[in-house]
Amino acid sequence: MRRALALALFGLAACEGGGDPVESALREAAAANHAAVTKATPVDAAPASDPDAAVVTRLLAAETQALAAAEAALARANDHEVRRLAEASREAHRARIADLEAWRPTE
Repeated sequence: MRRALALALFGLAACEGGGDPVESALREAAAANHAAVTKATPVDAAPASDPDAAVVTRLLAAETQALAAAEAALARANDHEVRRLAEASREAHRARIADLEAWRPTE
């Protein structure tokens, strides 16, 4: 009984800090990509008097960041299915950016 308890506690302790190295690498890569995209993507300030323009500005920033992440994934991916998903994501974000840009009033 003690041995089973000790093994269970040891197993929990081992899982606590380590985890799956592939998942850990993916999390680290995603965090690095997000940091790079966030730093490189300018966000225009929309006038507070126009809440719709402010929403569209924030959506454009989010879509631009998502597009950059999809393009980065496409550049790095080796698996056919991952590349297919990244391409689909890239096209969807491009379409949403075009829709948002078309709504945006001319200045």
